[in-house]
Amino acid sequence: MMRRSFLGGLTVTFLSACALPVIPKRPAPAADDAVAWIRFSDGRYTLWIPRVEMGQNILTALKQIACDTLQIEWHQLDAQLPSTANIGRVRATVGSDSVKDYALPLAQACATLRAALATGQTSGVIAASPDLRAIAKTGRYIGRSVALEQADAIVRGQALYAADVRRPGMLFGRVLRAPVSPELKSTVASLNEPAARAVTGFVALVRDPWLTQGGSEGVGVVAHTPSALDRIEAAMNAQWKVVGGFEQADINAAMDIDKRLQTSRSLNKQIHNDALDRQEKWDVDLRIDIPLAAHAPIQARAAVAEPAGDGGMQIWVGSQDVFYQRDVIAKRLGLKLENVVVHGMRVGGAFGGKTICTVELEAALLARATQRPVKVQWSRAQEFQQGFHRPPSSHRIRARLKNGQLDQWWHAFASSHILFSSAVVPAWLQKLTDVIGDDGVARGAALPYRARLKRSEFDLVRAPVFTGPWRGLGAGPNGLAMECAIDECARVAGVDPVQFRHANLDNPRLARVLKRVADAAGWTAPRQINNKSNNSTSTSDSNTLLHGRGVACGTYKGSSHAAVVADVTVNVRSGEVKVSKMWCAHDCGLVVNPDQVRAQCEGNLVWGVGMVLIERLTTAHSRVAASTFGDSPIPLFADVPALEVLLIDEGDAPGGAGETAIVASGAAVANAIRDALGHIKKPRLSSFPITSADVRAFMQ
Repeated sequence: MMRRSFLGGLTVTFLSACALPVIPKRPAPAADDAVAWIRFSDGRYTLWIPRVEMGQNILTALKQIACDTLQIEWHQLDAQLPSTANIGRVRATVGSDSVKDYALPLAQACATLRAALATGQTSGVIAASPDLRAIAKTGRYIGRSVALEQADAIVRGQALYAADVRRPGMLFGRVLRAPVSPELKSTVASLNEPAARAVTGFVALVRDPWLTQGGSEGVGVVAHTPSALDRIEAAMNAQWKVVGGFEQADINAAMDIDKRLQTSRSLNKQIHNDALDRQEKWDVDLRIDIPLAAHAPIQARAAVAEPAGDGGMQIWVGSQDVFYQRDVIAKRLGLKLENVVVHGMRVGGAFGGKTICTVELEAALLARATQRPVKVQWSRAQEFQQGFHRPPSSHRIRARLKNGQLDQWWHAFASSHILFSSAVVPAWLQKLTDVIGDDGVARGAALPYRARLKRSEFDLVRAPVFTGPWRGLGAGPNGLAMECAIDECARVAGVDPVQFRHANLDNPRLARVLKRVADAAGWTAPRQINNKSNNSTSTSDSNTLLHGRGVACGTYKGSSHAAVVADVTVNVRSGEVKVSKMWCAHDCGLVVNPDQVRAQCEGNLVWGVGMVLIERLTTAHSRVAASTFGDSPIPLFADVPALEVLLIDEGDAPGGAGETAIVASGAAVANAIRDALGHIKKPRLSSFPITSADVRAFMQ
């Protein structure tokens, strides 16, 4: 059946194996590991980047560190993206830890190589020296903005991404699934195989248990051209049997934090666990609801798999973890690890969404079935409907003040799984993981302000759609909810929001970014807080405009800090909210490439605008409803305000820049809307995203 002479009408079926998920391995980087990243041969240096390049431009930053430490010219070093054949195992590119955790081991390895070359040693095992304990704050390249690696190739459209890969004799594959959430069990009821085989360009139909994703049975088809796949899918006319169903209202009800608090005095997981008097009156009592949201990378995922002559497999991927891809494919196909080589390509946007094995396994299974190279390219609809998403969350935050300062804090919320993503972990196993909780859901929920008594707790709820890591994990939604509540505390106290935060902060670095952003934005303190809105009102073209300003701040993973000020204009007649300008002060410690850190901050600021004003992924008829960006919009250029980013580098160790500003960006916009609309005695708009209809209803 595997011979190419039979491929004209091939149907291939494989037996199932162990269904336990493959657990990703996350070793901490060390200097001895880094020795293999940097090499010298024939007068040139090669740096195998131990991280995935997905637009954060770590390819450039690590090259800057290597060139400075080696004391060589930029053109003397070739920086290459990782392959499992070139370097030892490294952990996934997640958590904004590439400079934080990898810069020093790389510098130590480069210093070791430089010393070895100075003594004439050019071969053999070189042990890394621990003498180098820190990276220079500035140098010829470190601390400076240099030209991006691969920038010219990107502009010229050269083959950098998995979708660009072409292999001799390559075929094209697709996996068909029921048009429902993969969380539901769905199987083939019928399909017209003879009609599919009759389509010009048909190569194979593949039935393999490992094409099942979650509860969704997959049927693989392979063709000579991508357009033939469309004709085959139409001719096959697959019909599906689906067990169960849900609507958006079911998700909303499952997450409803107030219903959970009515039935239980304590949620399952605690971050702060002080005992509080729940009967005494609360000064602030705020409900915040945040919906599902997509990663929405511009590049839909793709992979190319090619059988190797030794019974192995080569795969070209756009993944955040090439070693995890190797582990999954080797286990599922019953191959030895050393016979599976995964080449990491540049990733056109990931944001946590390309951490698991999906299209990569599909390509490998179809390549095995046909014994030919196969490319699988997801459509935009597949990205929305088969990927995992930022989980919805529902928050109830209550606070008591004493002498104008925060005294008691209670934050209760419900959300769905992140680190133990339902896209990988089956329901029975997820119940076991719930015993230890989910640090991704809890991220950013620790209160950064002083309070005499603090209680923060949450419930984990398995959603009927796949959820998982999304930029900053829980830090974005948790920061949005908490900083909205802190703003309400300032209003109740009648204190300027910046002054209130300063009065209750303990962390000097967080206080520093808050002061810097307030100064940069010209925040005049104290701003009077009362029952009326803090805005100037003007009339232009018969439209009444209200102006507001908001502030928020926060810490990411205990090591990086950001504060944001946002200015908004609200058109009372139309309800339209326009963010006019945002300022961000950002402290991630050592800044290797200022332009790229600013770019990461700007991205987070735009994500904040999207969180509060635009992004919502709805479900209907047992599936994610979106198929295109028109169904699930993201911020457009017209939505992006003027952005000003201040980088603070006072000599602290690198702390990570990629996700930090997400802790404050959305809340600053939400607080600016609150400031524009005023009305202290009326609850703020707190169900996101805030639409024009929401604003009009509020004003009425």
